[in-house]
Amino acid sequence: MTPPPQGTTTAKKTSTTRTRAKADVSSAQTAASTAVSATPQTVPAKAAATSTAAKAVRPLGHVTFVGVGPGDPSLLTLAGRDVLAGADAVVVEGPEHDAFLTYCKPGVEVIDGSGAEGSRALRVAARGRLVVKTAKSAANVVRLLTGDPFTFSSGAEEAAACRKAGIGFNVIPGVSEVSAVPTYAGIPLTMKNDREVTVLDLAETKLDLSRLHAKQTLVLLNATDVLKDTAAALVEAGFDASTPVAATVGGTTTAQTSVVGTLETIVADLRAAKVTGEAVIVVGAVVEQREALSWFETKPLFGWRILVPRTKDQAGPLMDRLRRYGAMPEEVPTISVEPPRNPQQMDKAIRGLVEGRYEWVAFTSVNAVKAVREKFDEYGLDARAFSGLKIAAVGDKTAEAIGAWGIRPDLTPTGEQSAAGLVEDWPPFDEVLDPINRVFLPRADIATETLVAGLTDLGWEVDDVTAYRTVRAAPPPAPTREAIKSGKFDAVVFTSSSTVRNLVGIAGKPHASTVIAVIGPATLKTAEEHGLRVDAMADAPSAEELADALARFGADRRDTMVEAGEPVTRPSERRAGSRRKS
Repeated sequence: MTPPPQGTTTAKKTSTTRTRAKADVSSAQTAASTAVSATPQTVPAKAAATSTAAKAVRPLGHVTFVGVGPGDPSLLTLAGRDVLAGADAVVVEGPEHDAFLTYCKPGVEVIDGSGAEGSRALRVAARGRLVVKTAKSAANVVRLLTGDPFTFSSGAEEAAACRKAGIGFNVIPGVSEVSAVPTYAGIPLTMKNDREVTVLDLAETKLDLSRLHAKQTLVLLNATDVLKDTAAALVEAGFDASTPVAATVGGTTTAQTSVVGTLETIVADLRAAKVTGEAVIVVGAVVEQREALSWFETKPLFGWRILVPRTKDQAGPLMDRLRRYGAMPEEVPTISVEPPRNPQQMDKAIRGLVEGRYEWVAFTSVNAVKAVREKFDEYGLDARAFSGLKIAAVGDKTAEAIGAWGIRPDLTPTGEQSAAGLVEDWPPFDEVLDPINRVFLPRADIATETLVAGLTDLGWEVDDVTAYRTVRAAPPPAPTREAIKSGKFDAVVFTSSSTVRNLVGIAGKPHASTVIAVIGPATLKTAEEHGLRVDAMADAPSAEELADALARFGADRRDTMVEAGEPVTRPSERRAGSRRKS
C-alpha cells in the first residue's frame, strides 16, 4: 500500500478534537465489529489485541444537560449559552429549541429528539438511548430540555442512562416553568401569609389529593385534560369552591394567555375564553395578587402582531426591541440590497478617493458604508485610504458603522438626521480653506436628490455614485398578503420610503385598522402619499426609536381604554370603518 503524502500526515496531526474523536470512535467500532464476527473461542490474538487497544482509547463523548427555560429564549442562562458555543452535537426536542442554536458554532450537528411516542416511560427511554448513541459518536454533546433538567423533566432519567453507559455528564440548571410561568402571569407563589407551595404533576398518574389542605398554594402541571375532576377533588378535600384559580397557556412567550376564575368556574372560564393547550395552573389566595402585579401581559404592545417589512439582515435590532414590549414581530422581506449593475462607476470613485480627488465623503446609510468597505476589501485597502478626507454621516447608526472602521465622522446633523439635516450643517465651499471642491456620495440607486441639490447650492461638486441597488422582493405568501389587507396585523413599522413603496407594491395597502409607525419625516411623507395615516413616528431615525414610538402609542391607547372602562383589545380586534385622512 502506498503511504499517504507528507501533507496528509501533517493535516491529520493538526485536525480538530472532534475529528480525532470521530476517527477513534470509527476505529473502535471497526475493531468491535471484527471481534463480533468471530466466536469467542476463535478470536485471533492480533484482533483481540487490536480490540483491547481500541477500547482503551475509545473517547466516549461527554453530555451536558441544559435547561433552556419554559419558552422565553432570553431565560437561557449564561452557562447554557457558553456550553452551546462549544457543542459538537445538540439534541433538541423540537422547533421550539431552534432559537438556541444561534449560539452554536457553524457546522454543529443537530439531532431531533422529538420523535419518541407512547407513554412517558417509553419516550424517556427512547430519548435516553438517543443521547447515549449521540455521545458515542460526538465528543461534546449538549442535550436541551425545556424548563429545568431535574425539575419535572426527563433529565434525571437520561442522565442515569448516560451513567450506565459509562458516559460522563454535567447539568446546567434552567428556569423551571413551576416558578417562571406564574411570575410572568403576575402571581407570586408565596406571600406573607401564604408560605407553603405544593407542586403536582398530574401526567399519567392518579394522585391522592385528599391529604392537601386549603391554606397552601398549589401549582398543577399537565392538569388541563383532567381539570374538571381535579377541581372537584380539591373541593372534596376541603378547598372552598370560590378559591381563586389562574390558568396560563404559552407562559413566558408573547403568546401567553391567562384566565382567572375559581375552582367552581375555571373550566367554563377557559371554554368561554377559547383558550386551548397545556396550562400551568395556580390554585390559592396568591392568585388575587395578579390584578396588581401583572407586568408581562400589560406591556404596551403585548400580543400585537407586527409586520416588519425590511431586508432580513437588518430586521434583528428592531424585532428584538419590539419583543421587549411584548409584541410578536414578523419579518417580511420587501427589498434586497444588491451590487450596482455597472461596477465601473464605483471602481472609478474608489481610485479617485485614493488619488486625492475628493475633499469629503458623505455616507447616507449603513448600506453605503458596507458597499464602500467591500470595495476596499476588493482592492486590499483599509481605513488609511481616508487619510486627509473629511467624513460625513447622515445619522447615529451610519456613524456607528463608520466607527467600526476606527473612524470618527467629522460631520453629523445636529438637528434632523436626514439628508436635509445634513445639508443644513454642511459648510459652504471656500476657495481659500478648501483645496478641493468635490464630494464623493456613495448611495442607493433610488435615493432622493435633496443632498445633491443642497451641496450644489453650497458650491460643491458632487460625484453621485450608485454604490448599491435596492430591488423589490418577491410577494409574500398568500396568507401573509391576506393578513395585511384584512387587518390581521396590529401594526406595520416602516423603516424607509422604499419599504412603504415596496410593501404596497407586492402586498397591497395595510387595512384601515392597522397602526402605522414610521422612522422619520421622509418615510412619513411617502406613507401619506400612499393614502396611509401615520400614528407614530420615531424621535430619531433608528430601529430602537421606532419601536419606542410605537410602544408609546400602544401605552397611550391602553390607558385610554382602561380609563374609559373598556376591555383592552388589540387593533386587529377592533375594526374601524376607515382610516381618517391626514
